[in-house]
Amino acid sequence: MNHRLALAQIEEAHHIIDPVFINSPQYECEPLSKLLGCKLILKVETINPIRSFKGRGADWLVSQSSDNHLVCASAGNFGQAMAYACRKRNIKCTVYASVSANPFKVERMKSLGAEVILFGNDFDSAKLEAKRMAAELRLRFVEDSQDIETLAGAGTIGFELLSFTKSLDVLLIPLGNGALLNGIARVFKELSPQTSIVAIQAEGASAMIDSWKKGEMVIHPTVSTIADGIGVRLPVPQALIDMKDLVDHGLLVKEETILEAMRLLHTYGGIVVEPSGAVGLAAILENKNLFAEKTVATVICGSNLTEEQMKKWLS
Repeated sequence: MNHRLALAQIEEAHHIIDPVFINSPQYECEPLSKLLGCKLILKVETINPIRSFKGRGADWLVSQSSDNHLVCASAGNFGQAMAYACRKRNIKCTVYASVSANPFKVERMKSLGAEVILFGNDFDSAKLEAKRMAAELRLRFVEDSQDIETLAGAGTIGFELLSFTKSLDVLLIPLGNGALLNGIARVFKELSPQTSIVAIQAEGASAMIDSWKKGEMVIHPTVSTIADGIGVRLPVPQALIDMKDLVDHGLLVKEETILEAMRLLHTYGGIVVEPSGAVGLAAILENKNLFAEKTVATVICGSNLTEEQMKKWLS
């Protein structure tokens, strides 16, 4: 397959990435399988210092960097990952986030040593300002899903899922900027092409799937979803190019279904998950006939919730 991400890059990353982020749990959740009528495999990316998969790509990227100051934008999880990786190597990290960013994620970024600048009403506004300031100060701007290292890091999840004891019929992958989807899908389309790759977004933040379906950039003026980690209104053009020939289907899920999925994962799986990490299960809930009797895997990609959110959403 002709793609800018080579499998050799992913293999190399898997050997170098901090062991705290790799070889995460993956198993069948039998109670949910019984409830949903399919064999549900969970890949749990929340049991690490930043409680999300983003540590993989960030650690690989920072390990390859010669810069002494890196700038990025984040809804919270990528910023934590960059802060963690930069602190380990004594590199300054500046993260731009929106003024409405999850306060728990903001505090965690700060506690990990990042300088956090709040700007704009959403993630994409913060990212545009971060790019502007990085250019003005002649600093490297790290862009999740644009920088190849972020795809390679996420791709290591794909290699791990390939080692699962059962062949996967379907992979349901949350779609934000695209690094998680494109990294994992790159591995599966090369090594397990029979596995159907399904991208999942919230109905209130559908720009990436809308763009993929239309074959051209679709920008929305706002996003409206509790799934802040995948709340993108301004797609990364390169991510859309990367998606070509990697994605078989795209599904949008409702807010109330995301909440139901979070509660089911908590009740039947014992997992605290943020909205972005529950959209794969939400897709099954809304489309049970599509996945009946199949072996379906999804990535639980983050669990950074405030105490108030846990009380409100998981009770």
